[in-house]
Amino acid sequence: QCLLSGSWRSDTGCRMVVSTLGKDNRFSGFYLPGPAAGSSELLTSPLEGSQQDTGLVPQPTFSFTVNWQLRETARTTVFLGQCFVDTNGEETLHALWLLREAADSPAEGWKATR
Repeated sequence: QCLLSGSWRSDTGCRMVVSTLGKDNRFSGFYLPGPAAGSSELLTSPLEGSQQDTGLVPQPTFSFTVNWQLRETARTTVFLGQCFVDTNGEETLHALWLLREAADSPAEGWKATR
């Protein structure tokens, strides 16, 4: 049924832990970077998001934002994806992400988004 609540692990070892979905299909939780992140300054960071109503769509889309808890810089990542259920009932999340770091000036903004 594609319920996002629980713990999810990415192919790179990152982990997302989602609290129970609210009646308004909103959720919160935290995100833990995996070894592929390659930075010891990344800490467990809060996330907030929402999911389509599974009563309306069996394989819903979702989005969430992570405001990174970093020691020296400000970063925000937005994830946008969909939950799929295969014929065995296995749930899989497919998502794209966009990361934005704080830039020192508008002229430096072009290199602050990945």
